[in-house]
Amino acid sequence: MDWTRDGTDWSNREHSRFVRHRPHYWHIQEAGDGPVVVLLHGTGGATHSWRDVFPSLTRHYHVVALDLPGQGFTKLGARQRCGLDAMSQDISALLDGEGLLPDAIVGHSAGAAIALRMVRDLKRPPKAIVGINAALENFKGMAGWLFPVMARMMALNPFSAPEISRWLGNATGVEYMIGGLGSQLSPEGLALYRKLVADRHHTDATLAMVAQWTLDGLGHDLPGIEVPTLLIVGEADRAVPPSSSARAAERLPRAEFLRLPGLGHLAHEEAPEEVTARIVSFLDAHL
Repeated sequence: MDWTRDGTDWSNREHSRFVRHRPHYWHIQEAGDGPVVVLLHGTGGATHSWRDVFPSLTRHYHVVALDLPGQGFTKLGARQRCGLDAMSQDISALLDGEGLLPDAIVGHSAGAAIALRMVRDLKRPPKAIVGINAALENFKGMAGWLFPVMARMMALNPFSAPEISRWLGNATGVEYMIGGLGSQLSPEGLALYRKLVADRHHTDATLAMVAQWTLDGLGHDLPGIEVPTLLIVGEADRAVPPSSSARAAERLPRAEFLRLPGLGHLAHEEAPEEVTARIVSFLDAHL
């Protein structure tokens, strides 16, 4: 994927660097001083998701944002390592190798699940975790059976990723997708997503992640995670029910639950100042 294709510059690219740490070739954005705070985007996203949160947090912390394997600008080195446990292990090893053991992790959607799983895989656990519209439960009912099966079929079909990228990368595909999440983004935000999903390698890695994803092990481990955790939900989220974070907060020993009215699944992109203020307030109390 080109930085400036379609005339849209990639967010915070001046802070980007690339790291070869097996099995992947990672894209990292890093800036600021102080406690290390790692940002993890959700399924199908990239560092652009933090475009306004990242510079605000760097006023307080040493912030590290990265693209998940195969997504954004991180090049996939092993297709079979796109599930929750494998990504947690690989990200933890990357951060250790770079001397960036996190004092806190902020994760959006599936990134929040990875953050909680990393408590087990890091050399030392973080002092705090923040989840934004955290995806901490498997799909239920018919969707729980049908969606993973469809994802596995698409992941095995070499033609599916280009076809999906072509559909989502057109004039209305991204608008339809974002609207389905209950969010409203600026023209700049929509343009960045359009660039992202139009890349078939990104789409293919996203399908591989969905096909390999399971939360059964993490769900079992939640009561044993003692890290202070803040779960923020946008009440208009159409992708992940806010009630799932409420249930997770009841099972985590040291969790707080916060509702933000009027915001959807991409709450941190819709209202970055408000969400950042909530993150900083929580982290300052624990770091």
